[in-house]
Amino acid sequence: MQTPMIDYIHLLLESIGEDGGHVASYIPELAQANPDRLAVAIATLDGKVYVAGDADVEFTIQSISKPLTYALAIADQGLESVLQHIDVEPSGDAFNEISLDPDTGRPRNPMINAGAIAAHALVSGEDADARVDRIVDLYSRLAGRSLSIAEDVFESELSEADRNMALAYMLRTVGKLEGTPTDVVRGYTRQCSVSVTVRDLARMASVLAAGGVTAEGERVLEPEVNRQVLSVMATCGMYNSAGDWLTSVGIPAKSGVAGGLMGIMPGQVGIAVFSPRLDAHGNSTRGVRMFERMNHDLGLHLMNASASVSTVSRRVEIDGCSVHEITGDLHFIEAERIMRGFEDEPVGDAPVVIDLSQVRRANDIARRVMLEGIRRLHLDGHEIRLVDPWGVLGSAETGNGELVRGEQARGGYVPGAFANVASAVRG
Repeated sequence: MQTPMIDYIHLLLESIGEDGGHVASYIPELAQANPDRLAVAIATLDGKVYVAGDADVEFTIQSISKPLTYALAIADQGLESVLQHIDVEPSGDAFNEISLDPDTGRPRNPMINAGAIAAHALVSGEDADARVDRIVDLYSRLAGRSLSIAEDVFESELSEADRNMALAYMLRTVGKLEGTPTDVVRGYTRQCSVSVTVRDLARMASVLAAGGVTAEGERVLEPEVNRQVLSVMATCGMYNSAGDWLTSVGIPAKSGVAGGLMGIMPGQVGIAVFSPRLDAHGNSTRGVRMFERMNHDLGLHLMNASASVSTVSRRVEIDGCSVHEITGDLHFIEAERIMRGFEDEPVGDAPVVIDLSQVRRANDIARRVMLEGIRRLHLDGHEIRLVDPWGVLGSAETGNGELVRGEQARGGYVPGAFANVASAVRG
């Protein structure tokens, strides 16, 4: 069977509706972007990436680079030193606002341009080029492939960098810029001109969601650095719409004026979308709507509280019967992992036991995903036996009309006692 996640993200693109806003016309090269491009990617912590739409189309990372370079600056200089140069307070300002704290002279946070320019200057390197090389290397390690700079976008953006240059000189006058303003702005512009796809951004986000560790087990960011970055993204990442974003969507995120939008659900998934038309805040219009839809559909909100325990799913073959034994509470990401186990079942009439006797809670999205997976297994020809003594899937029946629960389930199958499985399957 095919996991429902693939169908879901294709449906998400089809149902997102008409676009609004305009491409970033103030950068000549970005003004030529195809405004109808649309893509989404969801990456799990163990390396699975679901994509739909224009997923392999490259675009420049732009301001989505800000939290990543901020992380490298902290790793190089230490948090206390970085905080002396850049504050972490939400500003309510547009991304390119010319403003500093009147008392300290610091930029309000590292997500607006003034703070991002100061963060770029704090990255260690023998010279400006070496600093950029280290930044691109970090992005590449997060993405899991070698990334490069779009030179045409860089030249185009640099030709319109007067405002950023003004910010850099202003930072130098108050002692908050390390290095020469022209070198720093040139390097910052190159940082923003790195080419990525939504697949790259989703994988980057998944590394941050995993506390700084890749799916292959490489630690890219230290836990305390990762936590600092996610905290600032949650409160400042969406500029002067950050408060509305945090309350309505609840996913730490960062947008870019090329149309990209990256979000991180700690401990769960990394998400990326791409659609070039921007709203008044400089955020992708359809990208924002897709995140709002995923928040609603998948129950992804940072403040969703639940009494959960670690979920374990394992598949065992007993006398020709496939047994999926599940332990713990079910939310979206746990259901997604279980679907991958269902996906491995070959088409045929072999019986499948789905044991939920050690599951006490399942939220609405997990319940719907599980029932859809069961339906698809049945369509593949399998005889389904559902062991659900606590009724976590509600009153719905399995695809072949058989629901095993209550005393019948408790008497027929003992979790972990696989000698009893064959008799349970035979009924």
